[in-house]
Amino acid sequence: MQAQFLTIEGGEGVGKTTNIQFVQSILEQHNIPFIQTREPGGTPLAEELRELLLAKRDEPFDPVAELLLMFAARAQHVSQVIKPALASGKWVICDRFTDATFAYQGGGRQLDWQVITQLEQSALNNFKPDKTLLLDVAPEIGMKRAAARSDFDRFESEQMAFFKRVRDAYLKRKNDDPERFLMIDASKDLATVQSSIKQSLERFIKQVKHG
Repeated sequence: MQAQFLTIEGGEGVGKTTNIQFVQSILEQHNIPFIQTREPGGTPLAEELRELLLAKRDEPFDPVAELLLMFAARAQHVSQVIKPALASGKWVICDRFTDATFAYQGGGRQLDWQVITQLEQSALNNFKPDKTLLLDVAPEIGMKRAAARSDFDRFESEQMAFFKRVRDAYLKRKNDDPERFLMIDASKDLATVQSSIKQSLERFIKQVKHG
């Protein structure tokens, strides 16, 4: 069975951390070897770039500088971690990937999507996930859940209009590539959400196993 690259996407408060652990448990049940990683980050260098990107600062962060740092971290992550893992036969579960850049920098920051596409092509040679779980929830609900935390980073401190643009961008990505995305309604209770994830993921595993 060929190793697959799975990404988990969604805005703030969608339950990514809990559901990534659930995805791991499903792969374990199927005896599928895997690694779990995250973006930005995943390597020592990319984790340093993550700290730069998430830290609150007095100096305004130019959106294009932010975008370029995202892809710098991603290029390092793909070459040093993701592709080697896939080549060794391990599946990769990644907390966010390029779809998040289209959502946060393209949607939230309103940068030109064509520029992001060009960077995706030049920095990653158009490397994409095999399947993406999109945990979707209205930002009003997501931010209400996230408010339980007090350690908001630079992105989580944005205004509601920003998060609405992020969600709209995620939905556009899903509509533009419906075969790759598995849409999960994350507004439901956890048991219902995880039931949907299990059905969708096991269907995908069956497809991979049987070609």
